[in-house]
Amino acid sequence: MPIRRLPLETVNRIAAGEVVERPASAVKELVENALDAGARVLEIQADGGGLTRILVADDGSGLSADDLALAVERHATSKLGPDSAGDYDLLNISTLGFRGEALPSIGSVARLSITARVAGDAEAHVIRVDGGRVDPVAPAAFPGPHGARVEIRDLFYATPARLKFMKSERTEAMAIAEEIKRQAMAHEAVSFTLDIDGRRILRLPAEAAGPEGRLARLSAIMGRDFAQNALAVDYEREGVRLTGFAGLPTFNRGNSAHQYLFVNGRPVRDRLLQGALRGAYADFLARDRHPLTALYLEVSPALVDVNVHPAKTEVRFRDPSLVRGLIVGGLRHALAGAGHRASTTAADDAMSHFRPGFSGYSPPRAEGFSAWTMGGWQANAPQTLPGLTDVSARAEDLVQTGMAEPGATGPAPFDPVDFPLGAARAQVHETYIVAQTRDGMIVVDQHAAHERLVYERMKAEMAEGGVARQVLLLPEVVELDPAEADRVIARAEELRGLGLVVEPFGPGAILVRETPALLGETDVQGLVRDIADDLAENGQALALKERLEEVCSTMACHGSVRAGRRLTAPEMNALLRQMEATPHSGQCNHGRPTYVELKLADIERLFGRR
Repeated sequence: MPIRRLPLETVNRIAAGEVVERPASAVKELVENALDAGARVLEIQADGGGLTRILVADDGSGLSADDLALAVERHATSKLGPDSAGDYDLLNISTLGFRGEALPSIGSVARLSITARVAGDAEAHVIRVDGGRVDPVAPAAFPGPHGARVEIRDLFYATPARLKFMKSERTEAMAIAEEIKRQAMAHEAVSFTLDIDGRRILRLPAEAAGPEGRLARLSAIMGRDFAQNALAVDYEREGVRLTGFAGLPTFNRGNSAHQYLFVNGRPVRDRLLQGALRGAYADFLARDRHPLTALYLEVSPALVDVNVHPAKTEVRFRDPSLVRGLIVGGLRHALAGAGHRASTTAADDAMSHFRPGFSGYSPPRAEGFSAWTMGGWQANAPQTLPGLTDVSARAEDLVQTGMAEPGATGPAPFDPVDFPLGAARAQVHETYIVAQTRDGMIVVDQHAAHERLVYERMKAEMAEGGVARQVLLLPEVVELDPAEADRVIARAEELRGLGLVVEPFGPGAILVRETPALLGETDVQGLVRDIADDLAENGQALALKERLEEVCSTMACHGSVRAGRRLTAPEMNALLRQMEATPHSGQCNHGRPTYVELKLADIERLFGRR
């Protein structure tokens, strides 16, 4: 078959299929153009899932009549310029767009009109493109002093085959809304409004630039609970800075849909983030739970390549291990700074269960109340319950407790209710510690809390003394793909520090001589293959670390205070003080809270006192 030159019209439509995959892709390109033009107010409208009509209006710098004519030509852009030698540097890009493909691509498959006015110009101008056919620039009306209005009608009408692959209007509209949310999260100082089929879906006023405004914008998009349960991240290494917010481990979801990464203001999807989050939260979440995060990387444009994919949603870092380590280190630093803090949603869930009408309510059983029977309260029920007549866990008056001589004077003793986790008052069902704080009460799961304390202590001891190793009687040979084997051998020193001693054994083979003693008798073949997979996907030997942590967690579980054990007041208070001093004690190893705090104001509302 002879080689043919494709017509320009066909070439443009092929290119359009790469850049404009769906209506949300077109919206993304138009929004990024507006942001590059310095827009501070953006209005987006979409009808019929974006297939019928899309309008993006902004108050940016606008385009002159001459610029409008060039804007719809392929590879014409204002965002790239030559250097002194006349070269165009594609590895030092500081704008969101740079290809000069979006507008001509859209115009080749839809009906496109661009109306714009430059600040100070008396007249605005419009240019129209219909399926690749360009009309001359003409004068037009424009409502503002400067900016642009880009309207797309009948998207993909010129490529009917593409229309067959579009999803439902509702699905496409949801994709547009998600794209606007991502852009709004990246640019908190810009106002965004989105109308879908005439209904206002999003209204996000401009926030102050900086962390406070960014958190307010994230809260408006990800929910108010995120602001209440987010940890500020601010970490820098070798000129790369990571900022943003990460949710507490106890504030998690069943999927990774609420994990966002932005690189120099550009929303990106990168597998690197998934691996880094998994590594940072490995100690705190089960594998099927996911944290909520919004992380912002500021890196020199020369160190990141955004010219990887036509849609510009993927980037490539010159030093991915640096970025991965920065994310893991920044998140761990933020998590450590949270101390014993747990998410507020645990208390909200508890309060919702207490409210009248909750479907899960059932009458108390006989064994649950000391004086309750199926016939009502017993007439001869004891008026005092065990423990209530004893001296409470609170620091009582020194004379009462016998700790000072009568008549002794001195400063008033410190009241434990002023501690963050308060003073232990009682133990309920020999499982839960009830503590009083200055403005509420706290219920602690004694087993989960002590398990976390033991686990953290074991990890610290393991880090100080190294991981004990056991020598295999017969070294085991593991067959891998040569590339996988090379990756594992390249991390031999790191693996040795974790108790796994490996060495090369010919092409595509690894010899395992020692394994971590904590693992006991383990599946060496499966372990090494899991490590190889982790190194390929995440660049970290997470499989081995997670197995060691799982063993430590199991040992901590068996070595901790069990539910059903009666604790004395000093023991309960000692547990509370240890929790306050131990990082991450607010959640167990699977991301569940170890305690729930109920504010006095919320309790009073339950009884109509407020």
